[in-house]
Amino acid sequence: MCCCGTAKKFTHHAPHGYFLKSRQNRQMNTMANELESAIERLQSCLAVVDSERCSSANCAGRILADDLLADRDSPASNVSAMDGYAVRMADIQPENRLPVLGTVPAGRPTIRLSAQGAVRVFTGALVPAESEAVLRREDVRELGDAIEIPTDLIRPPCGEHIRLRGENLAAGEVVLRRGTIINSVAMGALACFAEEITNVRRRVRVTILNTGDELVETGRPAEAWQIRDSNGPVLETWLGQLPWVQLLGRRRVVDSAEATEAALREAISRSDAVLLTGGVSMGDADYVPRAIEGMGGQILFHRLPLRPGKPVLGACCQGKLVMGLPGNPVSVTVTSRVFGEPLLRYLAGIIPTSPALPRLSLVNPDQKVLSLTWFRMVRFEERGLTLVENQGSGDLVSLARSNGVIAVPPNTPTDSTPFPFIAW
Repeated sequence: MCCCGTAKKFTHHAPHGYFLKSRQNRQMNTMANELESAIERLQSCLAVVDSERCSSANCAGRILADDLLADRDSPASNVSAMDGYAVRMADIQPENRLPVLGTVPAGRPTIRLSAQGAVRVFTGALVPAESEAVLRREDVRELGDAIEIPTDLIRPPCGEHIRLRGENLAAGEVVLRRGTIINSVAMGALACFAEEITNVRRRVRVTILNTGDELVETGRPAEAWQIRDSNGPVLETWLGQLPWVQLLGRRRVVDSAEATEAALREAISRSDAVLLTGGVSMGDADYVPRAIEGMGGQILFHRLPLRPGKPVLGACCQGKLVMGLPGNPVSVTVTSRVFGEPLLRYLAGIIPTSPALPRLSLVNPDQKVLSLTWFRMVRFEERGLTLVENQGSGDLVSLARSNGVIAVPPNTPTDSTPFPFIAW
């Protein structure tokens, strides 16, 4: 049965936030709210995946399950920001000659700084407790065992070129919030502050089911009435680019009520999310809706006002996400990004944000309009962002030549305003 009202919720609200932050355009807001509302209804039935322990060195691409706290101040001590000489403020006098009392490289304990003296320090080295500024090497005259302050040296402020203890953050403060994707820069923080083992979300387990008697596998001979399956490779490649997803596999399902329900039941038993292509419209061979309902699932949205992808279906079945994507490849690509990705991110426990997508204008706008949300394929050319002419949602050639889509609100020509851009 659907888990509405009983699922373990992520403690933050996670709106889709896909289309805009500002409120510039009433039609754009209506479009965004309608699509985001559909996504939020489905989110309310889903639970974020459990956490697991992972070696910090192997956490790249995973999602933090707990806040990462600093185990010490950063920096841990006062350190030099430059190669130079640590001195007292009173000793920075024109033509003053100071003996060099010693050298402190990075990674070594510091030494004492007495009055009328200087300590040579390297970048990142601890500065003596008595020092009040660091003079850059290039700003003084180096005399071997002494330095001389030039007459034209501008007196620096106290603390110049010294990075103070805790100026980045203090011990116990949050370095990274739970829900953060551990990318290359986040890995740097883990290396500095994390324990050997880190608590992360396990990967979201996804299964792909491609329905249709007409499908044959890529590379195999195809009769005139058959279609080589492109939807499977499209989804498989996209999911393979998400390191927080574990793709359990994909399989083809013949067009029958029994086969569709059996395949769905098996996929749900081992997956957190199932992505189906085809079988979601209103035809006699569209068995996905009845298979979901036959298993006690609940369809939260179906047949939304958008093009391409109007038949798109979102459901909760046994607490799992079921996305029924239309069968045409352009529709699959659009709806997987617009609906599938934010829902998978929710399951993964990725920190909820509402970023506005980049808003871009076309160099070749037209006056075509539709009475529903229109995701129009575009590509980047030397002259700028251009519309890609296509022959409909089955046009794989135009899809392959595009870089993404712009989201055009109902009854809006493309020369009226910049539009949100969604990249493939």
